[in-house]
Amino acid sequence: MDRLTKGPSGFSSSSTAEEVTHGIDASGLTAIVTGASSGIGTETARVLALRGVRVIMGVRNMAAGRDVKEAIVREIPSAKVDAMELDLSSLTSVRKFASDFNSSGRPLNLLINNAGIMATPFMLSKDNIELQFATNYLGHFLLTNLLLDTMKKSARKSSREGRIVNVSSELHRYPYPEGIRFDKINDQSGYKKFQAYGQSKLANVLHANELTRRFKEDGVNITANSLHPGAVATNLFRSMSLADGNPLKGFLESLASLVLKNVQQGAATTCYVALNPQVKGVSGEYFADCNVAKASSKAKDAELAKKLWDFSMNWIK
Repeated sequence: MDRLTKGPSGFSSSSTAEEVTHGIDASGLTAIVTGASSGIGTETARVLALRGVRVIMGVRNMAAGRDVKEAIVREIPSAKVDAMELDLSSLTSVRKFASDFNSSGRPLNLLINNAGIMATPFMLSKDNIELQFATNYLGHFLLTNLLLDTMKKSARKSSREGRIVNVSSELHRYPYPEGIRFDKINDQSGYKKFQAYGQSKLANVLHANELTRRFKEDGVNITANSLHPGAVATNLFRSMSLADGNPLKGFLESLASLVLKNVQQGAATTCYVALNPQVKGVSGEYFADCNVAKASSKAKDAELAKKLWDFSMNWIK
C-alpha cells in the first residue's frame, strides 16, 4: 500500500497518533503502557494523556521515566501521568509491579504491552529464559495474567470495554521454522537473533488470539489485538553505526525518510487500536497502518496458541 493510500479505516501508514485519536474524549480511562520511557512508548503515553487517559508508564529506568513524565506534563498541564518501575525481563519485577498496581485500587481499562528488545546476542534473563522471549513475550504474558482480574472488574463497573494491545512486528512472519521452539527456548547452539526476535513477536500475536478465545468463552467485555507499528526510524538507526563521513549515511537517511515512519506515525496504530471507536468489539485481529491486516498462518494457528498458553503458564508458576 502506498504511504498515502488510506485503508478502510480512513488512515494510512503516514497517519500520526494524534490524527487517529482526534476528537476522542477518553477521560475516565486508565492505561498501563510498558516501555514508555522512549520511542513509540513515549509517544503512545503522551497521546493517551492528551486524550484524557490516566497513564501509568511501566519503565525499567525510573530516571528516564520521570523525565518523560515531566515533559508530558509541561506540554499538557492537565495530563495525569505516573511512572512505576517495571523490568519485563524479571518475573519478580513484573509480580511486584502488578501487586503494587492492583493494591492501589485504581481501575484498568487499557493495557498496552509495548516494551521490547530486538536482535540481541544470546543471553538469559534473571529467570534463566532466553532474553528476547522473556522480555518481549513472557514478561507481558505474566503481567497481563496478573492484571486480568482488575481489568474484568473495571469493565464490569464502568460498562466500558477493556482493551489489551500487544505490539508485535511483521517479523512475526520469520521465526524459527517450527514457530515456537518449545523444547529449545534456551538452546544457545541453535540461537539466531533475528529468528528469536520473530519467535517472541509471533508469541505476542498468539497471546492476543488466545486471550480473545478465552474472553469470548467467558463473556468478558475485554478485547485483545496485536499490531505491527511499522519500521520506525529511531529504532533502526540506533543499531546502525554509520560514521558521519560515510558516503552512505546521507543516502540511507534520505531513503529512511521515505520508507520508515517517524515516532508520531509509529505510535499511530497502537493509539488507534487502544482508543478509536472503529475498533469497538473487534478482537483477535492483527493491525498494521491503522487497518486490519493479515497475520501469518502460524499466528492464526489456534492449537499453537493453546500450546503456547500452557507452556507459558508452566514457566510462570
